[in-house]
Amino acid sequence: MNIEQARFNMIEQQIRPGTCSTRPCSRCWRWCGARISWPPAYRALAFCDIEIPLPEGQCMLTPRIEARLLQEAQVQRHERVLEIGAGSGFMAALLAHRAQAVVTLERVPVLARMAAENLRRAGVVNASVREMDGRDGLAAEAPFDVIVLSGSVASVPSALLQQLRVGGRLIGIVGAEPMMRALRVTRNSDAAFATVELFDTVAPRLAGFDEPTRFTF
Repeated sequence: MNIEQARFNMIEQQIRPGTCSTRPCSRCWRWCGARISWPPAYRALAFCDIEIPLPEGQCMLTPRIEARLLQEAQVQRHERVLEIGAGSGFMAALLAHRAQAVVTLERVPVLARMAAENLRRAGVVNASVREMDGRDGLAAEAPFDVIVLSGSVASVPSALLQQLRVGGRLIGIVGAEPMMRALRVTRNSDAAFATVELFDTVAPRLAGFDEPTRFTF
């Protein structure tokens, strides 16, 4: 398999058309795609638009969704980012390429180790991995300019919204199958938040977040 050609095809055919069309976003994908490793059994599928399986029953978001979330987050060089759900570390690397600093939280030990090793091997020095449940965020180090949920949740977590600085954005996929929606929530003041609906999609659940109560009869 020609890895360089596969990566080029992914960026030009999957990422750029209608999802990550800006030059900075494309450059970010080229840089990270050349440095982050995928599980050996799925390396040949690394540049396909599918959810690459990860240990412990987890999986990566598809490249198309990751690219769209990255672009919609509008991360700036001076900003601090919190990611919930490190997975392989790929999204953290993408974010770190654009941000001042990134902290990514991962509750599954084997994934936390994988993400940390991927970031180390790629030479990403402005992103760190914490092995911890991301449900409550990281209040001790808040506020953050951007919070990214690398997976779907049933509803926007209020605890995480409170960890945004004024002007900060939370990007996440919210709802339930068969149709979820990517949202950007901006904190306009201490008590005011504005939500923009970005696009419809479906993504794997982030573990540890509350599900809506279901009535039984």
